[in-house]
Amino acid sequence: MAFTLELDGVTKAFDEFVAVDNLSFNIPEGEIFGLLGPNGAGKTSSIRMMIGISVPDSGAVRVFGQPLGRRLLDRVGYLPEERGLYKKMKILENLVFLAQLKGIAVPEATRRAHDWLERLDLARWGNSKVEELSKGMQQKVQFIAAVIHEPDFMILDEPFSGLDPAGSLVLKDVLLDLKKQGKTILFSTHRMDTVERLCDSICLVNQGRSVLLAVLREIKASYGHSSVQLEYEGELPLLTDPALVASSNDFGNYVELRLAPGASPQKLLEVAMRTARIRKFELVEPSLEEIFIDTVASTKAVTHA
Repeated sequence: MAFTLELDGVTKAFDEFVAVDNLSFNIPEGEIFGLLGPNGAGKTSSIRMMIGISVPDSGAVRVFGQPLGRRLLDRVGYLPEERGLYKKMKILENLVFLAQLKGIAVPEATRRAHDWLERLDLARWGNSKVEELSKGMQQKVQFIAAVIHEPDFMILDEPFSGLDPAGSLVLKDVLLDLKKQGKTILFSTHRMDTVERLCDSICLVNQGRSVLLAVLREIKASYGHSSVQLEYEGELPLLTDPALVASSNDFGNYVELRLAPGASPQKLLEVAMRTARIRKFELVEPSLEEIFIDTVASTKAVTHA
């Protein structure tokens, strides 16, 4: 199997603070990969080493099977969480200029910019200054800047930030189309629902270390069908019963919960019906958000033990 990205025991410290601690994972060609973790977990520090902004204190970064070098970066596209556009320049000028930095001639850069602006519903804004756009529209322009040179590997840090549902749907379709073209995509985000729908594999990092690394469907299958989605009217005092419920997320008349070890879903339903009218009761795999929260919590517990 050919890998687009390989991190081998990468470590990065800033004075006494270890931001990334012996991190290793590989991303196969043509895969969408999620790099996840709570704030301060080391995601951004890891990404900065993938694109050569910083250098590991130890370990190795390989891209397209080779040690990371400036020549290889022309095949990489990077969308930073913080925008890097020239706010006083017009959108089209921004995109053409940034494409030129990647070696694209002006006529071709202009054609590509027009095509992408049309695709992301920004065609009529091409002659507007970046500062005149909404946050979501600026995010679309930043995304175009990251892919206009047609990279083989895209690293996207919070790519859906600022996008409304319609914009998120358009970007989702674009990412899937790029995957069909054989492109490899790594993205970091806090939107677990998006990760569940798009990613083939994930790496969850906490305190600079990998705490969960696997194919997404295998991770979810390993947890079994121990979660319940329950829609109801009335009261559910059972949510505080540790013999039945290990954890819950109550939205008011709708709750997602994890069964306690050994608890029976039939018993849960029986108790629920004593105090509430049940409109929906479904036994499901846990969501990635539940797995994320549980894994981070258990990691902290071990650290503080």
